Amino acid sequence: MSVQNITVIGSGTMGHGIAHVAATGGYNVVLNDVSEALLKKNFDNIKRNLAKGVALKKLSQEKYEAAVSRIRLCVNLQEAVTGSDFVIEAIPEKMALKIELIANIRNHLQTHAVLASNTSGLSITEMAAASNRPQNFIGMHFFNPVHKMKLIEIIRGLETSDETFALTAEVSTKMGKEVVAVNESPGFVTSRINAMIGNEAFFMLQEGVATAEDIDKALKFGLNHPMGPFEMIDLVGLDTRLSILKHLHSTLGEKYRPCPLIEKYVKAGRLGKKVGKGVYTYNQTREQD
Repeated sequence: MSVQNITVIGSGTMGHGIAHVAATGGYNVVLNDVSEALLKKNFDNIKRNLAKGVALKKLSQEKYEAAVSRIRLCVNLQEAVTGSDFVIEAIPEKMALKIELIANIRNHLQTHAVLASNTSGLSITEMAAASNRPQNFIGMHFFNPVHKMKLIEIIRGLETSDETFALTAEVSTKMGKEVVAVNESPGFVTSRINAMIGNEAFFMLQEGVATAEDIDKALKFGLNHPMGPFEMIDLVGLDTRLSILKHLHSTLGEKYRPCPLIEKYVKAGRLGKKVGKGVYTYNQTREQD
């Protein structure tokens, strides 16, 4: 099967990033969300990020215009998926929400269409069962910011077909990504390791071992990590990281028990860059990108 039309459901941080790389990969993209205001705001984010690529000479003006022209905004969910070859949901990381969405669209999909979930740790098999098309269901774990990060983890559910996996790998490659194959397991590869690093960093901060700045500096310059654990957590979102930790704790045991300090930050509304304050405060001295 040849993929020409991709639908992305959810236009937030991950969704508009996925739409961006799908459009630059040559696909016709329908971007869906619950309101026109959200869609317009996030389409502007796509155009701004594409323009940065032009300014940095990583993208030509012609490719910028072609990518923008391939993206269509659509508020109606059923209309957005009708006629699509490949649907990627990028809504919040809550299983109940994802299953409700899947139930709402499964009868509107083409028979051959692949349905993919952008998730950093939830069960692909559970979502696939709700789709009534488990052989055509797969996980795609994109990384933030999507237009810069090269990796996609492709996660097989119990009944994901080889054809679905191969097609997803092809789509991912055309988006300019490197792929790794993962058999479903809580946290996959990256989230499982990253959650433990971030959680341990919070325990060290709670214990007064070092400041957040020095913990980040130690990992960047001592272990050659491109970002410190707190910089990463602020980028991902503390609420998202806490949700992942709770899932890993329930499935993999005590070593993933969330640090009380991260729970305190989330209760205080310190969710990271997206709200201007997480471990760090983002203002004129610490710009958001």
